[in-house]
Amino acid sequence: MSRRPIMLMGCTSDAGKSFLTTALCRYFADTGLRVAPFKAQNMSTNAAVTPDGGEIGRAQHVQALAARTTPDVRMNPVLLKPKADDHSQVIVMGKYDAATTALPWLERRSRLWPIVQTSLHGLIQDFELVVIEGAGSPAEINLRASDIVNMSVALECQADVYLIADIDRGGAFAHLLGTWQFLEPAERELIRGFVLNKFRGDLSLLGNATELLEERTGIPTVAIVPMRRHAVPEEDAFHYRGQPLPGRINIALLVFPYASNLDEFDPIIHAPGVSVTPIGASASLAGYDAIILPGSTNTAASLGHLRAEQLADEIVRAATVGTTILGVCGGLQMLGHEVRDPTGVEGGDIAGLGVLDVTTTMVAEKVTRRRSIAWGDGSIDGYEIHHGRTEPGTLAEPWLPDGLGWRQGNVIGVYTHGLLDNGPYRQWFLEQLGWHGRAEDWGVTIDAAIDQIASLVTETGWDRHLDPSAGRGG
Repeated sequence: MSRRPIMLMGCTSDAGKSFLTTALCRYFADTGLRVAPFKAQNMSTNAAVTPDGGEIGRAQHVQALAARTTPDVRMNPVLLKPKADDHSQVIVMGKYDAATTALPWLERRSRLWPIVQTSLHGLIQDFELVVIEGAGSPAEINLRASDIVNMSVALECQADVYLIADIDRGGAFAHLLGTWQFLEPAERELIRGFVLNKFRGDLSLLGNATELLEERTGIPTVAIVPMRRHAVPEEDAFHYRGQPLPGRINIALLVFPYASNLDEFDPIIHAPGVSVTPIGASASLAGYDAIILPGSTNTAASLGHLRAEQLADEIVRAATVGTTILGVCGGLQMLGHEVRDPTGVEGGDIAGLGVLDVTTTMVAEKVTRRRSIAWGDGSIDGYEIHHGRTEPGTLAEPWLPDGLGWRQGNVIGVYTHGLLDNGPYRQWFLEQLGWHGRAEDWGVTIDAAIDQIASLVTETGWDRHLDPSAGRGG
């Protein structure tokens, strides 16, 4: 029997919707329910590939794992991948959709809303409970006419809605009240509770604020969720801040505009004895044990940023003196001689850094697929998401099979994302930098982290307002 969907909306972006949706997916899955996550439209440079080769937001991929189910493109039917300040590539049902990408923002709804409806109702039919994540805020009245992700979804399935405020940034009660006031009467009827997220400090400091808020709105505050450190990947934002430390393996991670899938470096960020320093502006790269160039949704723009910040020269200098350089996907393309763009996928040809003997040509067709690659006595898993086709010169030796990676001395470029999730590959990468630890299975680490955040549902008493045995909501 299908239950009434639960939906989490935020007063602001980065309020913790993805985090709490992940927690609820695991909480309900552990009660024995067949659970699916859903987010109608996601804007993120962090993406994952489903088993059938579709591209979805990283958050929905993690939420599917939390729900102990297989990631499915219906869980995120529309994915927007920023490529410029005023332009995003549109992924529809897991595939790049050039026609929708070309449409102005306000003209997309008629094309996308039926796809959202079909995906949502398909999941409701196939699963016992769907846990839905909104985007941004439902009170953005300037976007109401084009909404396909917030209250339009809630009304479509009559979801039980919980509104989340980030109390750490301040103004949480005003955010909750103001958001509620901007909702239409039919929308307010769906709100079941308020959630204060990222709380730290003395609960007594809240005084009677939650009671006053309930007097104004009739809505109870059902949970006050503490700030909790965890290893679960972020939806899009990259909050990690590190610095070089004596006695550690020090790695520079270049965080340029349109950097993508930065969560794939979490396994080394959390590795003991390793310090990863995000670098986005002009800085010396001397003294680092390794430099990583991540993927990018706009290789040309990211490479232009490296040149503008003099980081391109620093990379070339580091490669010359023997520092290990790793480029992943767009990072691989930047390390080569040239990125050719005959059809204008990214705005024209651009010279590369020239430290890896490869040349890339951008093509309209996008490759998205999961890969299993022979490594040592076993295999390692990863995934591809790219437009480029790369050809090696004589100096670049094959590093991974099937054109997935090349090596030229201390410079390595790979097309496969997620390699560092694999213990054997991470062990090799860190050991050749002088590391003496043991690389554990990152999947086990993530699963334990999901369990940890799921425990917040009961720790905060939110579970008393959520009845998984009820036929229609909680």
